[in-house]
Amino acid sequence: MNHDVEYTMGRSEAETKRLIRNARLYDGMTRRFLLRSGIKKGMRVLDVGSGAGDVAFTLTEFVGPDGYVIGVDVNAEILETARERASAAGFTNVQFVEGDARSLELPDAFDAVVGRLVLMYIAKPADALKQLAGRLRPGGIVAFQEVDLALHKALAGPETPLLGKLIDWECAVFERTGAHADMGTGLYRAFLEAGLPEPALHLETPMGGATEWPGYEQRAATFRNLLPLIETHGIATAEELDVETLAERLRAEAVDAKRPVSLPPHVMAHTVIGP
Repeated sequence: MNHDVEYTMGRSEAETKRLIRNARLYDGMTRRFLLRSGIKKGMRVLDVGSGAGDVAFTLTEFVGPDGYVIGVDVNAEILETARERASAAGFTNVQFVEGDARSLELPDAFDAVVGRLVLMYIAKPADALKQLAGRLRPGGIVAFQEVDLALHKALAGPETPLLGKLIDWECAVFERTGAHADMGTGLYRAFLEAGLPEPALHLETPMGGATEWPGYEQRAATFRNLLPLIETHGIATAEELDVETLAERLRAEAVDAKRPVSLPPHVMAHTVIGP
């Protein structure tokens, strides 16, 4: 029996904060993706792997007061953070539910099912898509956004050796933990194997080379949380990573090389199921 992969980044307050900062950096592309996907006013949307709630909160803006969003996650603790944030922001058209969206008892048919960075941790992504699409009404939207670390390697050049080394280490830790490190490119096959119509695809990644770009600190936060697994799998040592100076070294490399640093690229796929 295939089992889903444990969340590679770990469960901690530091990781929750990193996720919230990460959502800000990817917010523009996610909004463009939801717009292309056809999410609109009045829809009922299922957000899979909702985490701290950022995608769900964006969805509430798209569906408006006449629509509704249900965010589902297996991590009860992070959903408490999502609920607190929703209450503080005054969102009334979103609900967060603990459980597995593939099997959880949920009300009515949805107009759309959406997920960001969730299929990469599921043992059989195509099976999951098929199950989730079964929760949709005819004409419903399936829209997923996933990372592709294999594509990330192409964005490092000889002028930025530190960036290249980090990408190699990041790919290695995700591959050794069993996550689908190339899930972004794999979305196309997963949609087709799920029996869904051919998806429309887009690729985007945040990039920056200016001194003040926040991506340097975000990369350091990512590797701070990955460090235990990096050491466990013998990929690198804490001394080699030197996470406390990592942001500054990345910044200096980018500025000196005049070559931007990229965050991991995301592939976005969406389709509409037939009647």
